[in-house]
Amino acid sequence: MNIDAIRAANQRLEGHVRRTPLLSSPNIDAIAGRRVLVKAECLQQTGSFKYRGALSAISALDAHARKRGIIAYSSGNHAQGIALAARQFGAPAVIIMPQDAPRTKIENTKLLGAEIVLYDRVAGEDRDAIGAALSEERDLTLIKPFDNPQVIAGQGTAGLEIAAQATALGVDTAEVIVCCGGGGFASGIALALEADAPGYRVRPAEPADFDDMARSLVAGERLSNAKTSGSICDAIISPTPGVLTFPILQKLAGPGIVVTDDEALHAMALAFAHLKVVAEPGGAVALASALFHASEIDGDTVIVTISGGNVDADVFQMALRQYGDLL
Repeated sequence: MNIDAIRAANQRLEGHVRRTPLLSSPNIDAIAGRRVLVKAECLQQTGSFKYRGALSAISALDAHARKRGIIAYSSGNHAQGIALAARQFGAPAVIIMPQDAPRTKIENTKLLGAEIVLYDRVAGEDRDAIGAALSEERDLTLIKPFDNPQVIAGQGTAGLEIAAQATALGVDTAEVIVCCGGGGFASGIALALEADAPGYRVRPAEPADFDDMARSLVAGERLSNAKTSGSICDAIISPTPGVLTFPILQKLAGPGIVVTDDEALHAMALAFAHLKVVAEPGGAVALASALFHASEIDGDTVIVTISGGNVDADVFQMALRQYGDLL
């Protein structure tokens, strides 16, 4: 993986992905105690950054592979990105999703034309084994949610945008906090910033009890989470850091930041009140890091991603009920 792959992906994605805005609010700045710039990937096609990587990977396949079909596994955002990109290329798509995934993500993936195969992750069913069996049976091409070079390249296009947008605002140095599951988004952005904004440093943000990347960066080796479910931040729960992504972040990223589910909910309410955007819990952990973990961050300016906005109505209402009176 290198910057050339990201620039090539950026050319393929031009005219398809949205150049999402870099938002700010004086009220958010006041709470955080520094300038906060928010990359709103919740406004991306399909409601998350995952469309970038999905389109990058599918557009890089040969026509024969696309005709045979695509298979992917996801709790919802990668699923929707793959479903839309596959439809745009006329490719069949099969998506393996946990049965406890947010209903809005399952239904939206169906609406985009994908075939859904549900599995029980709480009971320990193995999505990799299911995917391998279906891939072999139907001769499908597997596109993993983060451990795929073209997916990482596609996610890195958000980093090119961050570098251009923040540099235009006069930002020379900054911590860039990125919502992190397996590390595809964070590693792609880190590679882009290394080339285009070397004064910026990526910091992965994760939910408590699912901080495999933060712990792995400290340990110097890939560590796994003890469980695979149990946080409302479903979008960024992964078993272990990626084989491809971990070395990139080990080289380029700073220490991880870990937030609670309640902090993610609070950040969702604040994003709605002051930025007028809808964030899902996993998509709000970077903003929560800036708002509630200020002592762990260096510098006068911090850039954060809101990585997705695909949230069930009841969870969003819960965030507003719990924290609306505190706004």
